[in-house]
Amino acid sequence: MLICEYRIVLPISVEEYQVGQLYAVIEASKNETGGGDGVEVIVNEPYEENGEKGQFTHKVYHLSSKVPRLIKALAPNGSLEVHEKAWNAYPYCRTIITNPFMKDDFLIKIETWHKPDLGREENVHQLPAEQLNQRKVVNIDIVEPPSQKVKDYKKEYDPTLFKSTKTNRGPLKEGWQKDLASSGWPYMCAYKLVTIKFKWRGLQSKIEAIIEKTERRIFANFHRQLFCTLDDWIGLDMNDIRRLEEITKKELDEKRLKDGATGMSVDD
Repeated sequence: MLICEYRIVLPISVEEYQVGQLYAVIEASKNETGGGDGVEVIVNEPYEENGEKGQFTHKVYHLSSKVPRLIKALAPNGSLEVHEKAWNAYPYCRTIITNPFMKDDFLIKIETWHKPDLGREENVHQLPAEQLNQRKVVNIDIVEPPSQKVKDYKKEYDPTLFKSTKTNRGPLKEGWQKDLASSGWPYMCAYKLVTIKFKWRGLQSKIEAIIEKTERRIFANFHRQLFCTLDDWIGLDMNDIRRLEEITKKELDEKRLKDGATGMSVDD
């Protein structure tokens, strides 16, 4: 089992991020859907349990063209999908990703705290000593390219080129975080604690490492896009987001069945 905490600092307030994150999820879902693969929204509704209130979503990710070739060669037909259940009680969010074929042998748990700081809180998830010693911390700077993969780079999502006309934030240059506190811009950090379990004899360490690397790539790409679409979502409220989610659910069903394959593959 691997435990990795990714910390992503952004020139956005915690309140702004709540809307921006959901808007970026909508756009990313569209980009990753087509050719039979992509996102299928099963449930998206409010929840309340044990004193916690928020929005619950259940999504199915169809992944036949997006998993490592090694897994594709070994996995039986119909097993290349994952279920994502998320409880968004912002500023805390919890996501559980499972696979029906592997059952208890596969789990990705993502717990996120969104804090108005620069990513320097050492145990925001209040881990016990054993897990704290096992945890690896990875700081993601959205200015740095998410990977060496040419396909990942999109000029329109490059924070070093983006300038917000509505907020006057950007472009971000190397070392931008050093002056963030005195810049007059809002800022925050998303602390994403990722726990990865993959039990498959002879492949566990290799696949856990692939998943860890892929999560970093996903988080980097996602937050670069989130910041560079700031002018598209700033000023929206949660009612606007819920309307967009409902429209997008129908659009995703059509794209998955009719459009060609698109988006990020692990082997790209």
